[in-house]
Amino acid sequence: MQLSLSLLVGAAALVAPVFAQTWTTCNPMNETCPNDPALGISHNFVFNTSETVTNSFNITAGSLVYGTNGTEFTINKKGDSPTIQSQFYIFWGSVSVVMKAASGQGIISSIVLESDDLDEVDWEFLGGNGTHAETNYFGKGNTTSYDRAIYYPSGSDNRENFHNYTVHWTSDQLQWYIDSNLVRTLPYAAAYNGYNYPQTPMTVRLGIWAGGDSENSNGTIEWAGGLTDYSKGPYTMVVQSAQINDFSTGSAYQWTDKTGSFSSIKAIAGNSTAAETIVKAETPTLSLAQKWSNLPSTTKIAVYAGSGGAAAILLAALTFVCIRQRRAGRKEREDYNAKVEKEREEAFRDQMELREKGLGGWDKGAFEKQGEDALGGWGDPRRSHVPQGYVTDEPTLPKLPSNVMVKEVPSRVNSPAITRSVSPISRHQTPFIVNPVPQSPRGWNGGNQGGMIQDAGNAYSGGYGGNTNFSNNFSRSPSFPLGGSVSPQRGPSNSGYQRF
Repeated sequence: MQLSLSLLVGAAALVAPVFAQTWTTCNPMNETCPNDPALGISHNFVFNTSETVTNSFNITAGSLVYGTNGTEFTINKKGDSPTIQSQFYIFWGSVSVVMKAASGQGIISSIVLESDDLDEVDWEFLGGNGTHAETNYFGKGNTTSYDRAIYYPSGSDNRENFHNYTVHWTSDQLQWYIDSNLVRTLPYAAAYNGYNYPQTPMTVRLGIWAGGDSENSNGTIEWAGGLTDYSKGPYTMVVQSAQINDFSTGSAYQWTDKTGSFSSIKAIAGNSTAAETIVKAETPTLSLAQKWSNLPSTTKIAVYAGSGGAAAILLAALTFVCIRQRRAGRKEREDYNAKVEKEREEAFRDQMELREKGLGGWDKGAFEKQGEDALGGWGDPRRSHVPQGYVTDEPTLPKLPSNVMVKEVPSRVNSPAITRSVSPISRHQTPFIVNPVPQSPRGWNGGNQGGMIQDAGNAYSGGYGGNTNFSNNFSRSPSFPLGGSVSPQRGPSNSGYQRF
């Protein structure tokens, strides 16, 4: 704009609102300055939340109000000049701002592209004139003439309606559009043979200020349309969106010399930090369902196919593992069964060997010859183990001669020969020994048959029977001479028991 001065810096801009949008902190034509961070992309900034400004712009003056229709830049009193400046630069590009200008005499709404060496491209709107929009430019802060501003009709009242104001900037020419209608073109050579042609990396600045403030020069007040009456405010400009395209790519722009020529600007390769911040801030966090629904149908088909293939592979792998585990389990079971069977066979062989040898370690032959005598007296009287050929459960009777007959074998239980007359002993009595009654000797009746002759009396008496009726209850025994000094009886004595 025509009020630009190359000697102004940022601090002075805060003191004089008229210069709030046209200042620089470092002029590369005068000193070595840091590289300018590049936008490097094309992006549409929607000004309906504070995040858009916070992430990509700096508020250089005043404060803003955010609403559904856009961001409001308002002058409430003297000294107000809310302004924002992009945190990035573009090097050749386009800027399209959808906005509604503020009303009010002396109030200026503006869109400004500004470089570090004060190259400048402007849109300016006078609050007292809603029918026209001003276009302007400056090169390297040159304000020697004020004949570069040109006004063009904006169609409907730009203070009541939103319009799209665009600047298309290349190394060949500058173009201004109102609602996509080209209204002005500035060739490179038309700006003092290109010297005053804006040609260095620029920031984007949006704001409002009071050109009709009483503290400004008469020329400024006259240009702004007269003195500003703050009592009739507030005065508000509303910005809805800004589509900004950076025609160059890279992470930053470097000034290689102090000529201020576009040929001295070098684009540094790399990713733009500003672009990464913008994309990250404005990329919504989608749910899995939303991400899936946003995928193209071909991608979904590929995912289905891939998922099916993966499922088939997984199923095959699981089947293989199951079969392998079943085989391993079957082999383990067979090994275990074989082990158990072997142990059973060994136990059976041990049992058969014991059976062949007989209980107590005697072999089968000895048992067959000796019977239970081969068991060392530990055999079962019932003959639980009966060798082949031994089948009876009762004692074997003595074999009689063929010419001897026995009428009856007396019972052992009822036989008078083994009957005892013994009084029971009470648990409270003192046991005593009953002396046997001496018996008279009896003659031998056995004969050469051992007493086993017909009508010989008790066949088991062995020839010692006398009276076969056994009238007494005492058992009989043969009389063996024991010598004259030995008593034929047994009983207590002073020196103990005597043998008989």
